[in-house]
Amino acid sequence: MQLHLLGTGCPAVDTSRYGPASLIRANNGARVLVDCGSGVTQRLLSAGTPGAEIDLLLLTHLHSDHVVDLFQFVISSWHQGRAHGHQIVGPAGTQEFVGNLLEVWRPELEGRVRHERRPSVEGLDVEITEIGHGASMDIGDMSIDAFEVDHRPMAPAFGYSFREGDEHLVISGDTGPCDTLIEAAMDCDVLVHDVLLRHEMEPREGVRSQETIDQVASYHATADQVGVIATKANAGCLILTHFVPPRFDAARLIEMVGKDYEGPVICGEDLLRVNISDPTSAAISRVDDQAD
Repeated sequence: MQLHLLGTGCPAVDTSRYGPASLIRANNGARVLVDCGSGVTQRLLSAGTPGAEIDLLLLTHLHSDHVVDLFQFVISSWHQGRAHGHQIVGPAGTQEFVGNLLEVWRPELEGRVRHERRPSVEGLDVEITEIGHGASMDIGDMSIDAFEVDHRPMAPAFGYSFREGDEHLVISGDTGPCDTLIEAAMDCDVLVHDVLLRHEMEPREGVRSQETIDQVASYHATADQVGVIATKANAGCLILTHFVPPRFDAARLIEMVGKDYEGPVICGEDLLRVNISDPTSAAISRVDDQAD
Protein backbone atom coordinates (compact mmCIF):
# COMPACT_ATOMS: atom_id res chain seq x y z
CA MET A 1 0.00 0.00 0.00
CA GLN A 2 1.21 3.47 -0.85
CA LEU A 3 0.35 6.93 0.44
CA HIS A 4 0.89 10.02 -1.71
CA LEU A 5 0.39 13.30 0.12
CA LEU A 6 -1.21 15.73 -2.32
CA GLY A 7 -1.86 18.75 -0.14
CA THR A 8 -0.39 19.34 3.32
CA GLY A 9 -1.63 22.86 3.90
CA CYS A 10 -4.53 24.48 5.71
CA PRO A 11 -7.07 27.25 5.00
CA ALA A 12 -4.25 29.80 4.72
CA VAL A 13 -3.21 29.87 1.05
CA ASP A 14 0.38 28.82 0.45
CA THR A 15 2.31 28.30 -2.79
CA SER A 16 4.10 25.14 -1.63
CA ARG A 17 1.41 23.53 0.53
CA TYR A 18 -1.90 23.05 -1.26
CA GLY A 19 -5.22 22.23 0.41
CA PRO A 20 -5.68 18.99 2.38
CA ALA A 21 -5.81 15.85 0.24
CA SER A 22 -4.17 12.42 0.21
CA LEU A 23 -4.07 9.58 -2.30
CA ILE A 24 -3.93 5.93 -1.26
CA ARG A 25 -2.91 3.33 -3.82
CA ALA A 26 -3.75 -0.21 -2.80
CA ASN A 27 -1.59 -3.13 -3.83
CA ASN A 28 -4.62 -4.39 -5.74
CA GLY A 29 -4.62 -1.24 -7.89
CA ALA A 30 -7.49 0.62 -6.20
CA ARG A 31 -7.04 4.38 -5.87
CA VAL A 32 -8.71 6.23 -3.02
CA LEU A 33 -8.71 10.00 -2.59
CA VAL A 34 -9.13 11.46 0.88
CA ASP A 35 -10.49 15.02 0.82
CA CYS A 36 -10.61 17.55 -1.98
CA GLY A 37 -8.65 20.63 -0.93
CA SER A 38 -7.56 23.49 -3.14
CA GLY A 39 -5.37 22.35 -6.02
CA VAL A 40 -6.17 18.66 -5.66
CA THR A 41 -6.68 18.05 -9.39
CA GLN A 42 -3.30 19.54 -10.26
CA ARG A 43 -1.61 17.52 -7.52
CA LEU A 44 -3.30 14.33 -8.74
CA LEU A 45 -1.79 14.89 -12.18
CA SER A 46 1.62 15.51 -10.65
CA ALA A 47 1.23 12.30 -8.66
CA GLY A 48 0.57 10.37 -11.86
CA THR A 49 -3.05 9.54 -11.05
CA PRO A 50 -5.55 11.87 -12.75
CA GLY A 51 -8.96 12.30 -11.20
CA ALA A 52 -10.52 10.15 -13.91
CA GLU A 53 -8.78 7.13 -12.34
CA ILE A 54 -10.00 7.61 -8.75
CA ASP A 55 -12.19 4.76 -7.49
CA LEU A 56 -13.46 6.33 -4.28
CA LEU A 57 -13.48 9.76 -2.64
CA LEU A 58 -13.58 9.85 1.16
CA LEU A 59 -14.41 13.12 2.90
CA THR A 60 -13.26 13.55 6.49
CA HIS A 61 -15.56 16.52 7.16
CA LEU A 62 -17.17 19.45 5.41
CA HIS A 63 -14.88 22.34 6.28
CA SER A 64 -14.18 24.42 3.18
CA ASP A 65 -10.46 23.67 2.99
CA HIS A 66 -11.26 19.95 2.63
CA VAL A 67 -13.99 20.20 -0.02
CA VAL A 68 -13.44 23.44 -1.93
CA ASP A 69 -12.27 21.74 -5.15
CA LEU A 70 -14.87 18.98 -5.21
CA PHE A 71 -16.66 20.32 -8.27
CA GLN A 72 -13.34 20.89 -10.02
CA PHE A 73 -12.53 17.24 -9.28
CA VAL A 74 -15.80 16.08 -10.87
CA ILE A 75 -15.66 18.26 -13.99
CA SER A 76 -11.93 17.83 -14.64
CA SER A 77 -12.27 14.04 -14.33
CA TRP A 78 -14.93 14.18 -17.05
CA HIS A 79 -12.61 16.26 -19.23
CA GLN A 80 -10.00 13.52 -18.74
CA GLY A 81 -12.37 10.94 -20.19
CA ARG A 82 -14.03 9.51 -17.10
CA ALA A 83 -16.96 7.41 -18.29
CA HIS A 84 -18.41 6.20 -14.97
CA GLY A 85 -19.82 7.96 -11.95
CA HIS A 86 -18.07 9.03 -8.76
CA GLN A 87 -18.46 7.24 -5.45
CA ILE A 88 -18.26 9.75 -2.60
CA VAL A 89 -18.37 8.79 1.08
CA GLY A 90 -18.65 11.36 3.85
CA PRO A 91 -20.37 12.49 7.04
CA ALA A 92 -23.99 13.48 7.46
CA GLY A 93 -24.60 16.58 5.35
CA THR A 94 -22.53 15.37 2.40
CA GLN A 95 -25.60 14.65 0.27
CA GLU A 96 -26.99 18.14 0.81
CA PHE A 97 -23.62 19.81 0.27
CA VAL A 98 -22.84 18.00 -2.99
CA GLY A 99 -26.41 18.41 -4.22
CA ASN A 100 -26.29 22.15 -3.63
CA LEU A 101 -22.88 22.37 -5.27
CA LEU A 102 -24.04 20.59 -8.41
CA GLU A 103 -27.20 22.69 -8.51
CA VAL A 104 -25.15 25.90 -8.55
CA TRP A 105 -23.22 24.58 -11.56
CA ARG A 106 -26.21 22.97 -13.32
CA PRO A 107 -26.68 25.66 -16.04
CA GLU A 108 -22.98 25.55 -16.92
CA LEU A 109 -22.94 21.76 -16.94
CA GLU A 110 -26.03 21.41 -19.10
CA GLY A 111 -24.71 23.91 -21.63
CA ARG A 112 -21.30 22.26 -21.74
CA VAL A 113 -22.79 18.78 -22.21
CA ARG A 114 -25.01 19.98 -25.07
CA HIS A 115 -22.26 21.86 -26.86
CA GLU A 116 -19.16 19.71 -26.36
CA ARG A 117 -20.78 16.35 -27.17
CA ARG A 118 -18.20 14.29 -25.34
CA PRO A 119 -18.44 10.50 -25.63
CA SER A 120 -20.02 10.00 -22.20
CA VAL A 121 -21.96 11.98 -19.62
CA GLU A 122 -21.89 9.20 -17.01
CA GLY A 123 -18.60 10.55 -15.72
CA LEU A 124 -20.55 13.46 -14.23
CA ASP A 125 -22.75 11.20 -12.11
CA VAL A 126 -22.23 11.26 -8.35
CA GLU A 127 -23.37 8.68 -5.81
CA ILE A 128 -23.19 9.73 -2.17
CA THR A 129 -22.98 7.48 0.88
CA GLU A 130 -23.27 9.15 4.27
CA ILE A 131 -21.61 7.24 7.10
CA GLY A 132 -21.30 7.16 10.86
CA HIS A 133 -18.71 6.00 13.36
CA GLY A 134 -17.67 2.41 12.71
CA ALA A 135 -18.69 2.31 9.06
CA SER A 136 -16.60 -0.09 7.01
CA MET A 137 -16.12 -0.77 3.31
CA ASP A 138 -13.88 -2.87 1.11
CA ILE A 139 -12.13 -2.23 -2.18
CA GLY A 140 -10.77 -5.55 -3.28
CA ASP A 141 -8.43 -6.76 -0.54
CA MET A 142 -8.21 -3.35 1.15
CA SER A 143 -10.57 -2.65 4.05
CA ILE A 144 -11.47 0.88 5.14
CA ASP A 145 -12.95 1.78 8.51
CA ALA A 146 -14.27 5.18 9.53
CA PHE A 147 -14.03 6.48 13.08
CA GLU A 148 -15.39 9.71 14.50
CA VAL A 149 -12.85 12.23 15.76
CA ASP A 150 -13.11 15.38 17.87
CA HIS A 151 -13.18 18.43 15.62
CA ARG A 152 -16.06 20.09 17.44
CA PRO A 153 -17.93 22.26 16.77
CA MET A 154 -17.51 20.73 13.30
CA ALA A 155 -19.31 17.42 13.76
CA PRO A 156 -19.39 14.75 12.68
CA ALA A 157 -15.81 14.52 11.47
CA PHE A 158 -14.00 11.31 10.63
CA GLY A 159 -10.62 9.70 10.33
CA TYR A 160 -10.03 6.61 8.21
CA SER A 161 -8.14 3.37 8.79
CA PHE A 162 -6.82 1.40 5.80
CA ARG A 163 -5.72 -2.23 5.99
CA GLU A 164 -4.36 -4.41 3.23
CA GLY A 165 -2.57 -7.63 4.10
CA ASP A 166 -0.24 -6.86 7.00
CA GLU A 167 -0.14 -3.12 6.27
CA HIS A 168 -2.09 -0.60 8.32
CA LEU A 169 -2.38 3.12 7.56
CA VAL A 170 -4.44 5.62 9.57
CA ILE A 171 -5.35 9.16 8.51
CA SER A 172 -6.61 11.26 11.40
CA GLY A 173 -8.46 13.97 9.54
CA ASP A 174 -8.75 17.15 11.60
CA THR A 175 -8.96 16.44 15.32
CA GLY A 176 -7.79 17.17 18.78
CA PRO A 177 -6.68 14.30 21.00
CA CYS A 178 -9.40 11.64 21.24
CA ASP A 179 -9.67 8.03 22.32
CA THR A 180 -11.39 6.87 19.13
CA LEU A 181 -8.34 7.84 17.09
CA ILE A 182 -5.92 6.10 19.43
CA GLU A 183 -8.05 2.96 19.34
CA ALA A 184 -8.29 2.98 15.53
CA ALA A 185 -4.57 3.64 15.13
CA MET A 186 -3.36 1.06 17.66
CA ASP A 187 -0.19 -0.65 16.36
CA CYS A 188 -0.57 0.92 12.90
CA ASP A 189 2.42 1.09 10.58
CA VAL A 190 1.83 4.75 9.71
CA LEU A 191 -0.24 7.43 11.43
CA VAL A 192 -0.88 10.57 9.40
CA HIS A 193 -1.94 13.35 11.77
CA ASP A 194 -2.82 17.02 11.47
CA VAL A 195 -0.87 19.46 13.60
CA LEU A 196 -1.24 23.03 14.79
CA LEU A 197 1.99 24.82 15.61
CA ARG A 198 0.87 27.20 18.29
CA HIS A 199 4.45 28.25 18.95
CA GLU A 200 4.64 29.57 15.37
CA MET A 201 1.49 31.69 15.63
CA GLU A 202 1.38 35.27 16.84
CA PRO A 203 -1.53 37.70 16.75
CA ARG A 204 -1.60 39.77 13.56
CA GLU A 205 -3.78 42.84 13.37
CA GLY A 206 -6.65 42.31 10.96
CA VAL A 207 -5.79 38.61 10.53
CA ARG A 208 -5.97 36.84 13.89
CA SER A 209 -6.25 37.79 17.53
CA GLN A 210 -5.05 35.77 20.49
CA GLU A 211 -8.63 34.58 20.87
CA THR A 212 -8.58 33.38 17.25
CA ILE A 213 -5.41 31.37 17.91
CA ASP A 214 -6.94 29.84 21.05
CA GLN A 215 -10.14 28.90 19.24
CA VAL A 216 -8.38 27.31 16.26
CA ALA A 217 -6.05 25.42 18.59
CA SER A 218 -9.04 24.03 20.47
CA TYR A 219 -10.03 21.69 17.64
CA HIS A 220 -6.65 20.59 16.30
CA ALA A 221 -3.86 18.55 17.84
CA THR A 222 -0.93 20.78 18.75
CA ALA A 223 2.78 20.12 18.38
CA ASP A 224 3.04 19.06 22.03
CA GLN A 225 0.13 16.61 21.67
CA VAL A 226 0.74 14.65 18.46
CA GLY A 227 3.75 12.78 19.84
CA VAL A 228 1.75 11.69 22.87
CA ILE A 229 -1.04 10.47 20.58
CA ALA A 230 1.39 8.46 18.42
CA THR A 231 2.98 6.91 21.50
CA LYS A 232 -0.37 5.91 23.00
CA ALA A 233 -1.31 4.32 19.66
CA ASN A 234 2.08 2.59 19.40
CA ALA A 235 2.30 3.86 15.82
CA GLY A 236 5.27 2.66 13.81
CA CYS A 237 5.79 6.01 12.09
CA LEU A 238 4.21 9.46 12.50
CA ILE A 239 3.70 11.65 9.45
CA LEU A 240 2.54 15.20 10.11
CA THR A 241 0.32 17.15 7.73
CA HIS A 242 -2.28 19.94 7.59
CA PHE A 243 0.25 22.35 9.05
CA VAL A 244 -1.22 25.43 10.72
CA PRO A 245 0.48 27.72 9.84
CA PRO A 246 1.96 26.34 6.59
CA ARG A 247 5.39 27.96 7.07
CA PHE A 248 7.39 26.79 10.10
CA ASP A 249 10.70 25.50 11.42
CA ALA A 250 10.54 21.77 10.59
CA ALA A 251 13.61 20.83 12.62
CA ARG A 252 12.17 22.45 15.72
CA LEU A 253 8.83 20.72 15.19
CA ILE A 254 10.45 17.29 14.88
CA GLU A 255 12.47 17.97 18.03
CA MET A 256 9.33 18.95 19.94
CA VAL A 257 7.37 15.90 18.82
CA GLY A 258 10.35 13.63 19.50
CA LYS A 259 10.20 14.45 23.20
CA ASP A 260 7.00 12.40 23.44
CA TYR A 261 7.43 9.86 20.63
CA GLU A 262 10.46 7.66 19.99
CA GLY A 263 9.53 6.50 16.48
CA PRO A 264 10.36 8.22 13.20
CA VAL A 265 8.66 11.58 12.64
CA ILE A 266 8.22 12.90 9.10
CA CYS A 267 7.07 16.41 8.25
CA GLY A 268 4.86 15.79 5.25
CA GLU A 269 5.31 17.72 2.04
CA ASP A 270 3.12 17.98 -1.03
CA LEU A 271 3.78 15.00 -3.33
CA LEU A 272 5.64 13.01 -0.68
CA ARG A 273 5.19 9.33 -1.57
CA VAL A 274 5.29 6.80 1.25
CA ASN A 275 5.41 3.02 1.05
CA ILE A 276 3.52 1.85 4.12
CA SER A 277 5.81 -1.17 4.49
CA ASP A 278 8.88 1.12 4.54
CA PRO A 279 7.78 4.66 5.47
CA THR A 280 11.23 6.04 6.27
CA SER A 281 12.17 5.69 2.59
CA ALA A 282 9.56 8.34 1.73
CA ALA A 283 10.50 10.69 -1.10
CA ILE A 284 8.98 13.44 -3.21
CA SER A 285 7.55 11.91 -6.38
CA ARG A 286 6.00 13.80 -9.26
CA VAL A 287 5.46 13.44 -12.98
CA ASP A 288 5.25 16.26 -15.48
CA ASP A 289 2.79 14.73 -17.93
CA GLN A 290 -0.32 16.82 -18.50
CA ALA A 291 -3.72 15.76 -19.78
CA ASP A 292 -4.75 16.63 -23.34
